[in-house]
Amino acid sequence: MANDNRSLAELANHDDFLTRHNGPDADDVQHMLATLDLPDTESLMAKTLPSDIRLERNLSLEEPRGEAEALTYLKQLARQNKTFKNYIGQGYYPTHLPAVIQRNVLENPGWYTAYTPYQPEIAQGRLEGLLNFQQVVMDLTGMPIANASLLDEATAAAEAMALCRRANKKAKTERFFVADDVLPQTLDVLRTRAAYFGFELIVAPSETLADHDVFGALLQYPGATGEVRDLTQQLEAARERHIMTCVAADLMSLVLLKEPGALGADIVVGNSQRFGVPMGYGGPHAAFFAASDALKRSLPGRIIGVSRDSRGQRALRMAMQTREQHIRREKATSNICTAQALLANIAGFYAVYHGAEGLRTIATRIHRLTTILAEGLKRHGVTLAHDSWFDTLTLVGLDHGPVHGRSLAHEINLRYDTNGHIGISLDETTTAADVVTLFDVLLGDEHGLSVRELDRHVHTQGMTGIPDACARESDFLTHPTFQRYRSETEMLRYLKRLENKDLSLTHAMIPLGSCTMKLNATSEMIPISWPEFANIHPFAPQDQVAGYKQMIDELSAFLVEITGYDTISMQPNSGAQGEYAGLVAIRRYQKSQGQGHRDICLIPSSAHGTNPASAAMAQMKVVVVECDNDGNIDIDDLRSKADKHREALSAIMLTYPSTHGVFEESVSEACRIVHDNGGQVYIDGANMNAQVGLCRPGDFGGDVSHLNLHKTFCIPHGGGGPGMGPIGVKAHLAAFVPNHVITPLPGVEADASAVSAAAYGSASILPISWAYIKMMGGRGMKLATELAILNANYIAKRLEAHYPVLYKGRNGTVAHECILDVRSLKTASGISEEDIAKRLMDYGFHAPTMSFPVAGTLMVEPTESESRYEIDRFCDAMIAIRDEIRRVETGEWPADNNPLSMAPHTQADLMADDWERPYSRELGAFPTEATKAAKYWPAVNRVDNVHGDRNLICSCPPIEAYRDAT
Repeated sequence: MANDNRSLAELANHDDFLTRHNGPDADDVQHMLATLDLPDTESLMAKTLPSDIRLERNLSLEEPRGEAEALTYLKQLARQNKTFKNYIGQGYYPTHLPAVIQRNVLENPGWYTAYTPYQPEIAQGRLEGLLNFQQVVMDLTGMPIANASLLDEATAAAEAMALCRRANKKAKTERFFVADDVLPQTLDVLRTRAAYFGFELIVAPSETLADHDVFGALLQYPGATGEVRDLTQQLEAARERHIMTCVAADLMSLVLLKEPGALGADIVVGNSQRFGVPMGYGGPHAAFFAASDALKRSLPGRIIGVSRDSRGQRALRMAMQTREQHIRREKATSNICTAQALLANIAGFYAVYHGAEGLRTIATRIHRLTTILAEGLKRHGVTLAHDSWFDTLTLVGLDHGPVHGRSLAHEINLRYDTNGHIGISLDETTTAADVVTLFDVLLGDEHGLSVRELDRHVHTQGMTGIPDACARESDFLTHPTFQRYRSETEMLRYLKRLENKDLSLTHAMIPLGSCTMKLNATSEMIPISWPEFANIHPFAPQDQVAGYKQMIDELSAFLVEITGYDTISMQPNSGAQGEYAGLVAIRRYQKSQGQGHRDICLIPSSAHGTNPASAAMAQMKVVVVECDNDGNIDIDDLRSKADKHREALSAIMLTYPSTHGVFEESVSEACRIVHDNGGQVYIDGANMNAQVGLCRPGDFGGDVSHLNLHKTFCIPHGGGGPGMGPIGVKAHLAAFVPNHVITPLPGVEADASAVSAAAYGSASILPISWAYIKMMGGRGMKLATELAILNANYIAKRLEAHYPVLYKGRNGTVAHECILDVRSLKTASGISEEDIAKRLMDYGFHAPTMSFPVAGTLMVEPTESESRYEIDRFCDAMIAIRDEIRRVETGEWPADNNPLSMAPHTQADLMADDWERPYSRELGAFPTEATKAAKYWPAVNRVDNVHGDRNLICSCPPIEAYRDAT
């Protein structure tokens, strides 16, 4: 066009992120509305949401920013952070992430957009990666079993404390011992957990352990000040006194140190961060948890196990589906619902790439440089607090002032303890030149020390900071997986082979109810690799993190406006941890009001399993509120129970829209009933994607909510983690959210101990949510919500003639998800919801959520990011599957030999000589034209869950298996 009359603003719309994030275009919207017989989206919203909770104004967020504009502004914030050289240690270290892993895993949507591997047939790649991680942990800790990661070292230690109490049947005490050289952030989290479990913490030197009557003990190895001590005697004495023991260990140090399993520990926990994962101002990082064989069925979190498929071939799966909160609910001692799968995979691949010899080289170099530093300092009369070390020295008697001044001049961070000591922790990025600079900082530039001469002396004298009794003697990582992939070519191909086994959002819609698998835009993801965000230590001085602080403050302000709360706590690093933090804030507030006796928590029968588990962890007594036949809270039952327990009522936990996928009309009344009876209202934020811009929990009665940033606000699921679960609270609760012992937070009670190891949880992924909101703006956030609701109602409408939609609102609509009832089909045909889930793999889809919140159902959530094309493809698949079920119902196909019962179909099926099935190979593997054009192949046939649970193996296959395969 020679003359374009559009305005400048209109001409900028090519960079409008809304059209990139949202799947349906204007024509799609009109088509779906016509299918629903509605004139516009506002008519759908009016039918779906109760009028008394509607937000009668637009969100006060700025206009949407283009992707380039938002990234330019965020880069300006990032540059305000100062990337000093960090020797702070305390569980966090600079590291080198191999570029082949950074580009092909961390920055690869094939890895970060996958979901938790509940459907193992389409998750064999990330399951193998997690099995590698477990093997690394088992080998280095010397323990026979390990899980597939936890959130961070501090929460892993808290889980260990709970496990010690649960497993120690002989203990008659509620006291737990913590060595006084445990990392301070770990002790901070332990204090929170212990307070609500009713445990008394005994903090004392580790050598006094046997003097105390306790059910369990936590020791640090090496200690927080760097000392490496032989813990054998303490652990043996504890065993003689029936005290269960946990050792918090540094994974890199265990390359050179005797493994805690050989010392006699029952449990070993720690953090795998320094295996290639950037510090990221606190996370996300994969903690590890390893234990003795006797504890294997009590481990918290997830365990990846080896099973077999229907062809008898090796297949991996999540063993025992370890989600305690769904089984034990209000009797649970853990509410864990997630892990750090993406980061665990990265740490495991780091070990695969380097192998045992590479790790020995890295660890030996760290230790050699530390020993050189120690020797040089001693020559100048500097006193060391200990005569043993791996990578950390504590210096006694140096004047902080001059040292601090010189360190700032060299852009170096050291650790300055309150007792006047200076701590220095080296890492794999430390060089000989760095050691010279450290001498300059600590001694002044006239020290005259030569690293080369010191190295020669240390080497010839055989000097070491590791006591003989603590030196590792056993081998590790002997499995072929850790020996084969040394060249980048081989490593790249290995990573690609694993990626190809997994279904992710790069392949298809993942229609999981309550999981909100939406677009994780590339422009949102880019900043996590920026060094100004990635390389910041969580305990860096506050004047070095101005960019992080401004970004977090801006994101908090966005979330305050979106939710209607008064303040946000960014500390919880998972949704379940957010639940716990919110309930703890309620309990702390009530105690401050002289109402600490309030301990009753009302929870609807339809609630997520994490809700009653979180309440139990906060030392609350759960009272179940019934639901009516339409899936709504029974208001009469709520009123009766709130009145009955009014003197002890602490809170109610509501999910909104409900777990059944409906906007309940009575939510405001429910909140009023609880408030009138002296309680607080906790609103679960799992379904916030149906509320943003339309209603706000802080307006219709909520006192606190957690927000799943890995759902509504675009942080990717990463194959089962990372996540973030910050909480929004009303003003009266603001002082009672988690604080942090090392990074005190303004406006929070000083004794409000932490729930996570870092003050802002997994801070390095917060730019993802910041960028999403910044680029969507107020109108974009509302539009996304409307489209999520429209897509769900369109699916419900298209499928209701084939599968009954279990719950609808008063006007016949659903919220952002719908529940398909297949129970009658199972009765008529024998085909189960699991058969449908497995058959969907042949059509190229991940299954919806199975049997939650109602057994025998499928819960579907499309999100706003899916186009009508993809939604129709899913609906067409579900309709075709219904026709296949009909052929079983009529007897055309046997109940045990049909495309559903035999699903998923693999290449092995098609290549088999025999095909004794009443349907064609083409129908089995290529049921649609779309699958013929672009086929996703499940890596294995249907996995045998029972075999995997009965024969629990959670390590890499033995060498013999590789020989047999060869």
